Amino acid sequence: MTRVAAIDCGTNSIRLLVADADPETGQLVDLDRRMTIVRLGQDVDRTGRLAPEALERTFAACREYAGIIREHGAEHLRFVATSASRDAENRDEFVRGVVDILGVEPEVITGDQEAEFSFTGATGELKGRADLHTPYLVVDIGGGSTEFVVGDADGVRAARSVDVGCVRMTERHLVRDGAVADPPSEAQVEAIRADIAEALDLAERTVPIGSARTLVGLAGSVTTVAAIALGLQRYDSAAIHHSRIPYAQVKKITEQLLGSTHAERAAIGPMHPGRVDVIGAGALVLLMIMERVGADEVVVSEHDILDGIAWSLA
Repeated sequence: MTRVAAIDCGTNSIRLLVADADPETGQLVDLDRRMTIVRLGQDVDRTGRLAPEALERTFAACREYAGIIREHGAEHLRFVATSASRDAENRDEFVRGVVDILGVEPEVITGDQEAEFSFTGATGELKGRADLHTPYLVVDIGGGSTEFVVGDADGVRAARSVDVGCVRMTERHLVRDGAVADPPSEAQVEAIRADIAEALDLAERTVPIGSARTLVGLAGSVTTVAAIALGLQRYDSAAIHHSRIPYAQVKKITEQLLGSTHAERAAIGPMHPGRVDVIGAGALVLLMIMERVGADEVVVSEHDILDGIAWSLA
């Protein structure tokens, strides 16, 4: 066994996994898995820069994670940064801060690399299941981007990252004078739909998403929709992992979220406070993907890019 630590820093959240990995058995045993909403991508779509307060929230989480990594005695650490830090003019400031706190340089990976890690992490446990057929389409709906990966037991066939995510869509279309539309107007929702449709057209140029026989959904927007569909009173990772949510439920929940107020969304038991304002846009991305590929259901995975990063160290 090799003890590894993986950090995934996205547009909306930063996550840590400390695990024992055994390449011979294919077993990854969690020792600590946690997530903090830091909204690193705050206003990046508008300003092109990482906001000082967003950087400080992220560095505070890094300091907490550094203590956990030391406590567990991880032998190897890899820090991967995704959409927001790819887009920012002042990403060098972000890199310096991470190096000072954790002693490793964040790898600002490409969308294609992000997609490959997501696929590895999401599908490792699905191999050999007779009830789930290949090829898989893995979709990782993040804050700033969404990754599409088609592959099978032999690995990735095609991948593409497109710039639609729950934070980016919310800030682009639902924020006016610093406040999120509550609830959004029909015109605002249609503007998001237009962006998602354009992104799906772009993804289809590279990735044969229509060839997939199993849709696997990753990240907080998908897992939150699943938690609501399952009727959970609080977030339960074990119940959510590998749940299968029908299209009809995803459609109903998306419509409810887009038609509700901030207070109504915040009162949903499994809703993380950091997702209250962006969950409607995230759910809409999932719904439109299902409609485009004709998926009857989405298989929800709690294992994703973070697990793929951990395996890369093992």
